[in-house]
Amino acid sequence: MEIRFKKPLSGIIPPLVTPLRDNETLDVESLERLIEHLIAGGVHGLFVLGTTGEEQSLSYEMRKQMIRESCRINRERLPLLACVTDTSIVESIHLANVAADCGADGVVSAPPYYFATGQPELAQFYEELVPQLPLPVFLYNMPSHVKVSFAPDTVARIAQNEQVVGFKDSSANAVYFQSVMYKMQHRPDFAMLVGPEEITGECVLLGADGGINGGANMFPELYVAMYDAAKAHDINRVLELQQFIMQISTTIYTVGKHGSSYLKGLKCALSLLGIINDDFVASPFYKFETPEREKIRQALANLPIKDGKICM
Repeated sequence: MEIRFKKPLSGIIPPLVTPLRDNETLDVESLERLIEHLIAGGVHGLFVLGTTGEEQSLSYEMRKQMIRESCRINRERLPLLACVTDTSIVESIHLANVAADCGADGVVSAPPYYFATGQPELAQFYEELVPQLPLPVFLYNMPSHVKVSFAPDTVARIAQNEQVVGFKDSSANAVYFQSVMYKMQHRPDFAMLVGPEEITGECVLLGADGGINGGANMFPELYVAMYDAAKAHDINRVLELQQFIMQISTTIYTVGKHGSSYLKGLKCALSLLGIINDDFVASPFYKFETPEREKIRQALANLPIKDGKICM
């Protein structure tokens, strides 16, 4: 199996939002603008159909279209990963084959949701799944949504298959992340990537390979600068940039009372910034109404933005 990216995959790999016109229509024009915005911002890869990309709310046809269009627009300029998480192993394999045919570089898989698996069952599932996938595989830890967390020993067991080349953790548990990283230190080619942007700087300082950070959809230069500073162990710069990241986290992501506030806030901000045309959110969620939208507008106004970038 040819791997078209340097191992371990490192840097800032944004989880792309999926721009939508409605529940059945991908906004391809906005997707083109978003991907060009990210590439111009210096990111190191692209990740489609993750949690930020609303994969589980999209039809299979929409998921396939998102992969096809993203690969077409990217034109192999950056490594592109596609999420293939599903309750059905057959559907995961189908989606992975589409990704391979379209030119994606890797697939990302979280544990099947609905029925919670035990650790032996989880390991057996991936021992069955991975050999049937046509691309390198990144494991995706998202316990808040799938009810199961990969135990460090389970990660190590699954990763005995060298087709498994990385791990993305969205648990927001830095102790857990360090435990997995310690367990996997025998695999220097194995990428350790952190989801929550609020802890990306500290995780990279302690040896993580990068971040899959939703805020990079808006301000890719900020998150790339944080990664660069952390890699260089420039503590003062990390502390300086962390202030901007926390300002975004505590304002744009916290409008509303529900778990969907992060996604609604991010999409709303992207529409206000002119990066996507509409902040339509796939059912069962709905975009912000005028009062919440004004709060997002004010949160953006309070950031030092010039020409669409944060003045750092």
